[in-house]
Amino acid sequence: MRRSLVETLYASPASLTIGAATGTAVGIVISSLSHDPMIDVIVAAVCIVATLRVVTAIFFHRQLMRGTAVASRLWELVYELGAWAYAGLLGLMSFATLVASGNSVMHMLSVSMATGYAGGISGRNAGRVHIAIGQVCLALVPTATGLWLEGSTGYRVLAIAMAMMVLGLAEISSTTHRIVVQALKGKRDQSVLAEKFERLARYDSLTGLENRMAMQMRLQDIFDNHMAPHDAVAILWMDIDRFKEINDSLGHIVGDQLLRGVAKRLTEVVQDKGWTARFGGDEFVIICPNADRLTAQTIAREIIEYFAYGFDVGDHHLEVTASIGYAVAPQDGRHMDELMQHADIALYEAKREGRNRAASFSWLFKERFNRVHEIETGLRRAIEGQELRLVFQPIVDLENLHIHACEALLRWEHPTLGPIPPSEFIPIAEGMGLIEDITSWVVRHACLAAASWPTDARVAVNISPASLKSAELPGSVIAALLESGLPARRLELEVTESIFLDDSGQANAILRELQRIGLRLALDDFGTGYSSLSYLRSYRFDTLKIDQSFMAGVSANAEDRAIVRAIGSLARDLAMDTVAEGIETLDQLDHARDAGFTNVQGYLFSRPVSCEAVTALIAHGALTPKEESLPVPFPRRRAS
Repeated sequence: MRRSLVETLYASPASLTIGAATGTAVGIVISSLSHDPMIDVIVAAVCIVATLRVVTAIFFHRQLMRGTAVASRLWELVYELGAWAYAGLLGLMSFATLVASGNSVMHMLSVSMATGYAGGISGRNAGRVHIAIGQVCLALVPTATGLWLEGSTGYRVLAIAMAMMVLGLAEISSTTHRIVVQALKGKRDQSVLAEKFERLARYDSLTGLENRMAMQMRLQDIFDNHMAPHDAVAILWMDIDRFKEINDSLGHIVGDQLLRGVAKRLTEVVQDKGWTARFGGDEFVIICPNADRLTAQTIAREIIEYFAYGFDVGDHHLEVTASIGYAVAPQDGRHMDELMQHADIALYEAKREGRNRAASFSWLFKERFNRVHEIETGLRRAIEGQELRLVFQPIVDLENLHIHACEALLRWEHPTLGPIPPSEFIPIAEGMGLIEDITSWVVRHACLAAASWPTDARVAVNISPASLKSAELPGSVIAALLESGLPARRLELEVTESIFLDDSGQANAILRELQRIGLRLALDDFGTGYSSLSYLRSYRFDTLKIDQSFMAGVSANAEDRAIVRAIGSLARDLAMDTVAEGIETLDQLDHARDAGFTNVQGYLFSRPVSCEAVTALIAHGALTPKEESLPVPFPRRRAS
């Protein structure tokens, strides 16, 4: 505030120069008319002080314009002494003229000069009110005294008026000073508020790092103004692995403290090599100008190694890892948005590869990303646009070779990508939250198909582990049974052993509810997943399906034969039906029969076929096993 008020004194050198020139000119005229040595000395002093004031004012103003001026107490004192000296000399010149000379012209000139100067200065220097009031007093009090001493009535009336003028101008200076101070204070508050809003707009309030907007502006500036066509710039996009689990289990306060710790650590690693920003949530972005791919790789490795020390947050020591994707211009993109997208794609690949690692962008990633994007875009349309279809593979009863059941397998013919296997699009659907809709579609159409078959053959539907976490599954199943009129015992839901690895209790409750409906439950891919057999005691599965990998080696591998016989014996003792999957040869069929399996499934009897074709096979009766040259099937994956 003080600095601003001092700067107002030097804000207008022009007005100060005009005042100095006017005082000098009036003094010279008075001196030429008086021929009084004392007045000559006073006028000479007025000229010298006026010149010095103009010189110092211009010098300080130029520094102020260049931004190098310092409005210190010294500069205020220089102005203060000069102002008081000049005002005092004008007052003294007026006093001397009134007392020592009877020339009315000289009287008029000196009194007008002192009065005009005092009136102007009361407003100009109100920023420092004591200077303004001092100048008014020094200019007018000697003048009023001289008028009074002159003795005539008119002069004395003018002296009284001038004394009153001193009080009035002092009040004007004080009022003006108050207004100036309020204005400067308001300007300062506005400036502070603007600075605060700018910081809120550009910086993350939690970590103190730049935010998304500020970093994008910085990166855009680098690309637009500071980057030649062949200059390198690296973007590293980092994400804290499983941060949501920390937030959910330990609370948001611990999560926020962890984010601050991560921000501090990133700043220590990056230092002057670039800038770090928090992009929201647990995502951070680092921009490194003039950094090639090797430099970006080194920084990413240092960050991951630094994370290995863990984070002490309150009473918790958190072992946290990070995944990083990085892209380097111009090889990976010549525009800001493109480079940002490619760093994000590289981050996705780092997470897909298992987390706690860094991945450099590759154009192969972009192709895969575009394919995933097309699949994501097409999945919503596929459910409504009749692009999905079911095929059915018979499950044959080994006792009479009749079709005992059929497994419903999902197929998708994408309009541009062609056939996409379930092993590819089901995980994407799970990530998008569409798996419940697809499951409902599959169960509904499988039930409608089975209701049209000529026998009581069951239909088996694969259920994704993600679907078993949805409370809507039992309702969807009941709705499909009611719509189709299919008895519950003719619908068999197949689950894999993986559901027992991450069971929070919800899958358990849903399985129990499905069993209460009357559905059959089959344990698919038995022997390849969860190692404990305790779930065979906890859940009453109706069918065990041995994974086709065991049947593939049963002819040549004694261990596979032993496993197959053991599973067959276990299922028989538990009174469970068994299905040997992947039967493609007569020798495999004989081993399945010798092991005591009740049913088989595979290309030896039929590949997956349409509903119309499987209906005809069911009506035909016993099937004849037939070895053939088989095409490579789709990778097996949950159909829903």
